Amino acid sequence: MSALSRLPNLDPLRFFLASIVILFHVPKLCRNQSLPYYDGLPIFHRGMEAVFMFFILSGFLIIRIIYLEKKRSTFSIKRFYTRRMLRIFPLYYFVVIFGFLFYFVLLPALNIPFENNYHLIDGILLSVFFLPNVFAELYRPGGILEILWSIGIEEQFYLVIAPLLFFIKRKQILVTLLLLSIIYFLIFHSMIFDYLKEFHFYFYFLFSGGVVALLEEHKKLEVLKSIKLAPLVITTLTFLYFFTDMLITNILWLDHLIILSIFPVFIHTISFNNRKLTITNKTFNYLGTISYGIYMFHVIALNFVVFLFLKLDFLKNLQSELAILIIFSLTFAVTIAMAHLSYKYFESYFLRLKHKFRS
Repeated sequence: MSALSRLPNLDPLRFFLASIVILFHVPKLCRNQSLPYYDGLPIFHRGMEAVFMFFILSGFLIIRIIYLEKKRSTFSIKRFYTRRMLRIFPLYYFVVIFGFLFYFVLLPALNIPFENNYHLIDGILLSVFFLPNVFAELYRPGGILEILWSIGIEEQFYLVIAPLLFFIKRKQILVTLLLLSIIYFLIFHSMIFDYLKEFHFYFYFLFSGGVVALLEEHKKLEVLKSIKLAPLVITTLTFLYFFTDMLITNILWLDHLIILSIFPVFIHTISFNNRKLTITNKTFNYLGTISYGIYMFHVIALNFVVFLFLKLDFLKNLQSELAILIIFSLTFAVTIAMAHLSYKYFESYFLRLKHKFRS
């Protein structure tokens, strides 16, 4: 495997995580609109944890790429930011524009009540300049715009990590990231900086992914690979976390510490220690490839489906169980269709440009 070749199993993981976020949001909006809903299993309450694993995965991949480019003396901050902008910005700003039009123009035109309790210029500035997490917590601007908080955290992370790793000597990167992860975790969970919790500045998840990636590059995880049952144990723990409440304590710092103990190692396991169990199904891999669009479009699709159920009488009269099944199925179908069209006819243009800026 070449240094920057595509790691196995990560695309299906992306789709799995995006699906959990959808399962998290569907019952919430249905309940708010007095529609039938179901959220009786733990998996329906793991949306935030799925986002945390997305953060860890981003840190794992981005820091690994930077480290390997530094190793070859080809790392360029300009190329790094250009690649990130071409990947994230087009769809991000498309959803930002659509979100403001949706809440300020479309809903009033349809006589659907929704209170925008902020000045439009404030919302635009916070969204455009990488602070959608602050915007979401201060004003609750609606789901289409609120889900952008996690994209903002990643953008803020990119602003810090590239210059930081550019100036640090390669041999010092692992120790620096490890110290940053520990110190920031302690600061975040202290009583002094409550705004870090309020606005979801979860940077230690991203740092932790990078730490595990560099431990792999430094050959510090060979012991883990030598234990035959290790992949089974860590995968079982991950599935227990998502599908049961066995590992949930409801103590914030402890829950996050458990996540930091399991999720980064799980990502490493399926990437480097998968015992040849590589998922080759083209459908799941493609759904992972378009997972950014799935995440960005799913609330738009959900609002569309809920609107149909509120306006069409034959849907209103369905039995609750059938209505719930149709709502979930339609939301997934519309989301995937939107993500596919976006990837094929919109994002792919910018992704082709992005490849020109690889080292």
